[in-house]
Amino acid sequence: MSVSDLINPLPNNLRWLDWLKQSRETQTVPILHLILVALVQGVTEFLPVSSSGHLILLPNLTGLDDQGQIIDVAVHVGTLGGVVLYFWRDVKRAFQGIGPMLMGQFDDPGARLAMLLCIATVPVMVVGLIFKLTGTDDALRSVTVIAWTTLLFGIVLWWADRTGPVEKNSDDWSIRDALIMGAWQVLALIPGTSRSGITITGARQLGYMREDAARLAMLMSVPTILVSGALLGLEVASTMDTTAARDGAIAAVFAFFASLAALHFMMRLLRSVSFAPYVIYRISLGSALLVYAYG
Repeated sequence: MSVSDLINPLPNNLRWLDWLKQSRETQTVPILHLILVALVQGVTEFLPVSSSGHLILLPNLTGLDDQGQIIDVAVHVGTLGGVVLYFWRDVKRAFQGIGPMLMGQFDDPGARLAMLLCIATVPVMVVGLIFKLTGTDDALRSVTVIAWTTLLFGIVLWWADRTGPVEKNSDDWSIRDALIMGAWQVLALIPGTSRSGITITGARQLGYMREDAARLAMLMSVPTILVSGALLGLEVASTMDTTAARDGAIAAVFAFFASLAALHFMMRLLRSVSFAPYVIYRISLGSALLVYAYG
């Protein structure tokens, strides 16, 4: 029995779920569904709890229709805008460094940052393409997979945060560290792992301070989201109509503000506490999903 089967008999509770499921009849995504997807994506994209896992769980646990690729692209664009605005100085420096990087002027700080971001992004792009061509990405989209990865990689984050030295800041980022963090980021292709969570894990294990580990992980998200969003956007561009464009714009705006709030919350929290709250959440959610998946 699904969660929706359990709540449907309650006529005065959560009736909005039935209304949200009218998307097939109206050929558009209801506004509350758009807001829900945008908030889930915006809040979880940069917290180490896995946005893809939560988006896959949303229709599985609520009975809602899948929001579709157009909305997925839109909310990713929204979160990309959020991280670019929050880390504007670093992002601007990296973009300004693209020209000098192409000319081989790696003594320029911006060029070096742009180069390291490219190096860190290559592994996930290559493996992601392999997953896409072989259909592996679709095979991994299950509640059971998300349950195990949420639980296990939450424990790995706790281990890295507890045992990793605290001796580096973001200015110490090197080619070696970018490659290692890029390799960690590949694991995020498994739903439930969390792209930000696994790259933060790799950074902490390399000795980066918590704030700097999060900062590097967020900067690594910019080219990753940009490339993956562009590829996905090309797939759906030919089928997009004005209604879909409107829905996407609404979702993108809500995802943008939600991601900004989540980033602000996490970066402030890391100044006083560890990643323990996120680890506790992951272990709790993973354990509950295991009970759901096997029960």
